[in-house]
Amino acid sequence: MRKLAEFIVDKRKFLLIIFIAAAIGSVIMSSHINVIQELTDYLPDDTETSIGLDVMDEQFTTFGTAKVMVQNVTYDQAKAIADQLKDIKGVSAVDFYEEDEDDENNDTEEKEFTNSEDMRDSYQDLAALYSISFETPEDDSLAQAAIADVRTALKDYDAWFYTTVDKDDAADLQDDMKVILVEDVTALEEVEIVAYGTQKKVTMTGAIASVKGEELTRVSVGSVSNVLGGQMTGLTTVQYSGEPGADAAEIFIRGKATWENSSPLIQVDGVDRESMSDIDPNEIESISILKDASATAVFGIRGANGVILITTKRGKEGKAKISFTTSASVLMPTKMVEQASSYDYARFHNQMMSGDGKSALFSDGVIQKFADGSDPIRFPNIQWADYIMKSSTLQSQHNLNISGGTDKVRYFISAGAYTQGGLFSEFDLPYNLSYQYRRFNYRTNLDMDVTKTTTLSFNISGNVNNSDQPRTSQGSSGLIKNMYYATPFSSPGIIDGKLVNSSDETYSDGLKLPFTGGTGMGYYGNGFSQTSNNSLNVDVILDQKMDFLTKGLSFKVKGSYNSSFTVNKVGSGGSIATYTPVLMDDGSIAYRKFGENTDVKYSYTTGKARNWYMEASFNYNRTFGDHTVTALVLYNQQKEYYPKLYSDIPHGYVGLVGRVTYDWKSRYMAEFNVGYNGSENFASDLRFSYFPAGSIGWVMSEEKFFRPLKSVVSFLKLRASVGLVGNDNIGGSRFMYMADPYNVGLGDLANRVTASGGATNAWGYGFGTDNGTVSLGAREVAKNNPAVTWEKALKRNYGVDINFLDDRLKTTFEYYKERRNDILLRDGTAPGMLGFITPYSNLGSVDSWGWELSLKWNDKIGDNFRYWAGINLSYNQNEILEKKEAPQNNLYQYQKGHRIGSRSQYVFWRFYDEDTPALYEQTFNRPFPTHESILQNGDAVYVDLNGDRKIDANDASYDYGFTDDPEYMLGINLGFSWKNLEISTQWTGAWNVSRMISDVFRQPFYSSSNSEQGGLLAYHLDHTWTPENPSQSSEYPRATIDNAKNNYATSTLYEKDAKYLRLKTLQVAYNFHFPLMKKLGLNTCQLAFAGYNLWTITPYLWGDPEARATNAPSYPLSKTYTLSLKLGF
Repeated sequence: MRKLAEFIVDKRKFLLIIFIAAAIGSVIMSSHINVIQELTDYLPDDTETSIGLDVMDEQFTTFGTAKVMVQNVTYDQAKAIADQLKDIKGVSAVDFYEEDEDDENNDTEEKEFTNSEDMRDSYQDLAALYSISFETPEDDSLAQAAIADVRTALKDYDAWFYTTVDKDDAADLQDDMKVILVEDVTALEEVEIVAYGTQKKVTMTGAIASVKGEELTRVSVGSVSNVLGGQMTGLTTVQYSGEPGADAAEIFIRGKATWENSSPLIQVDGVDRESMSDIDPNEIESISILKDASATAVFGIRGANGVILITTKRGKEGKAKISFTTSASVLMPTKMVEQASSYDYARFHNQMMSGDGKSALFSDGVIQKFADGSDPIRFPNIQWADYIMKSSTLQSQHNLNISGGTDKVRYFISAGAYTQGGLFSEFDLPYNLSYQYRRFNYRTNLDMDVTKTTTLSFNISGNVNNSDQPRTSQGSSGLIKNMYYATPFSSPGIIDGKLVNSSDETYSDGLKLPFTGGTGMGYYGNGFSQTSNNSLNVDVILDQKMDFLTKGLSFKVKGSYNSSFTVNKVGSGGSIATYTPVLMDDGSIAYRKFGENTDVKYSYTTGKARNWYMEASFNYNRTFGDHTVTALVLYNQQKEYYPKLYSDIPHGYVGLVGRVTYDWKSRYMAEFNVGYNGSENFASDLRFSYFPAGSIGWVMSEEKFFRPLKSVVSFLKLRASVGLVGNDNIGGSRFMYMADPYNVGLGDLANRVTASGGATNAWGYGFGTDNGTVSLGAREVAKNNPAVTWEKALKRNYGVDINFLDDRLKTTFEYYKERRNDILLRDGTAPGMLGFITPYSNLGSVDSWGWELSLKWNDKIGDNFRYWAGINLSYNQNEILEKKEAPQNNLYQYQKGHRIGSRSQYVFWRFYDEDTPALYEQTFNRPFPTHESILQNGDAVYVDLNGDRKIDANDASYDYGFTDDPEYMLGINLGFSWKNLEISTQWTGAWNVSRMISDVFRQPFYSSSNSEQGGLLAYHLDHTWTPENPSQSSEYPRATIDNAKNNYATSTLYEKDAKYLRLKTLQVAYNFHFPLMKKLGLNTCQLAFAGYNLWTITPYLWGDPEARATNAPSYPLSKTYTLSLKLGF
């Protein structure tokens, strides 16, 4: 025995591996074991029992039967169908509950309750169940004809059959499986994921919208957030950049209700996550957004901005199902703004100088060289965006998952890989220079029924991702800007492996560039940066039914551990030799070399993150006749290590959640939620608070008086909610409630500070005749406020759910209003003579309101053609009620009273000409105002709003234009399937939205270092006011250097309409069915072509209208063309 024990200890790892392998094999193979349940099958044919059974089969006739379920029918329709089936020849009986005349005339509640109990066996939730008996045996021709007539009678309904007539055992089993699957799908459609649980859709009273996972995988994208726009009402997505690995859209639920953080809380399987950008879409079962207080109050101080609940897939009992998807995509920029050629640049620059009364800089000889392109080395013509950015790149996405289980163990296992190439050219450097992103995802969800009442679940997931980019402190947007700041003649680019820069020296032929400007190659040779991140998420859930205490009671405990480790590798310090052209006497070109090629030096830094979460809850769900009561009591706590501020001090939350719901016959509903939460962001006496919410609902269509309308209006529910929720992610800094912070040990002397910014440390004290001795000083960094607390949001929601035409048209309408108080800000009304910056205080207030409309049509024509259409339309508006701004002279100068994000801008009137002063006085009945400078023809003229006869800061108003966030959001989903072909599209749109163009998009020849020798857009050439084209409909005023401050001031002239309608996705899929599939074990073989961001209708010309950052050059968004294959075993 001792030797055996020593062997087990010594070989413990080997034995553990064998045990795990055996366990996994047992789980997978258990679904393949066929158990014969009929004991008589084991008896020999000559036994008395077998002979007796055969005699019984011969002497007793078995008549044919059928079970039929018909969905999406009213009760009156169900009765009519029963009468129709009874009249079919060969049918002996149809069992279906029908009220007798006495019941119909009896209006008492007691009688209605009794009838409803009997009725539920045959009809409930718009579904009818019929038991049909036939006059003849199963194999008789009359019974077979009768079942055929039954199928014909129900061909226009959503009907499922199980029958013994003319079916062998295999067919019976197939039908049985079909019924089970239908019931599962129906059950899923009836419930909705809510906070800490699920609810039946029909009894929900909160504002919740959801989308299924299959809608998210029609196209291949790196981040799920990029395909959510237009899928649900109330959801706004804004994508800032198309940079690989950083292209996730920012999400807002019902717009912005605060000027601080407006991002919603994101949870995956009930655990907080910072983002959804690194989740494989193939792992997602559904996404739900919780919008009103009734749905989010249980999250307390984290629910004010709404909540996004992501539910991942789980295994179901049955044989193992294997799904494999693979796709390859071509990515291209949606829109690149065209740059001017060298020839146009020189002529336009000379025209600008002439307008300012200055000499032209570009000589006729240089312009001729630009025109004929005869000397592309000395006088190049490079459009840098086209030169550096590739026209396309590649993307791939692959996923393999397996799911299934037994009655005891269910599993879902997934592995996915995603790669996205960058659009930057690498130019054969020895290291990776382009923007690239690679990610590997894995997930295992395991559910084990330890006993009949105990379920233990494990979720293990994570990803490893790597992103590459050029080394720069500017980011991708900075690099793109440099391309547009560059002049087209600054460099011919890479020539024979050499980086050649233009020269402004006078060549031997007398030609000379007046200046060269910057090039777009600033990133070339500066090194690289690579970020690798490894994250792991582990959840353990124990669900214990406690019916032994009271029926419907259960206990659940969950624990989650999440960690990530990041490595940042940098190659820096290298340099690349550059060359300038030299014109030789024989007319050839030689090169003058500057610098040497040196290798980059490698270094790295690391980062880490870790947090844990736990919850324990009691759930109660019980039906007493027609009364259903549910209740939830939950305690949760979480702690985050290494936060961004004061990373050595963990950050924590703690809370208590309560919820009670009641419904009677799924007709009258009420719900009460409360969250008692606390955040360590606030002082101990302000750290905790209650956040209650209540809601009610009424399914009017279940009333007797509504029955005459059910042929048109098949379902109608009214609901309303009100509640208080909070937000502790309010800006400012951490520990604002503590004593004022100080910087200490400051030894610089104020009279000896030379470096920029050095005065912040100049708090030392000098001693002695020559101040040779310095005593260290201290500086108060900020004034804190012990009364700082969370934002509070009082939310109201009113909703109507109404279905028409037997539920083929489903409609939802919501109206909401919110008052957000205690928004954090610094009081700008305090006098400046205080001598310090005022502390943060909860003084701000915002009102927001809006409505949402959802229409969904789903129908079929015959057996093979099904079509669907959906429209999601949202409107959101808000108004700042209080922001404590510094005193202004006019109301229009305050952000108060305006939408969050409104812009302070001059009101552009027209371009100046000799008739302008008189026309201005005639139009506005006041004298023409003086401007920033003396106006010339073609200069911008602004409106004198305050009437003081001069244009200055007092004429900048918040009253005009829209903001970066659209007021209206539209989503349209259309599709049809015919036999094996399926085509689906999604359109998105937005209006009442604008972009304030800036930078080189606004001012010609602008760059960050020089506003006279920067870049020029081709669009400037034909849309700028010129003496030759003095049009008042021009997009730009006269090009100028002298009057640039006036002409390029922020005004309504540069606020551009950014409304759009976009073909967001298009998928054409074909499902193959061929004989070889059965032999290969294939049940799914789908080949699909899909496109993303394919076509856009918009008046906006300065980039992609959907990207908020396109007011200036930025990494472009992508349109993709994808070919994918999906196999199912």
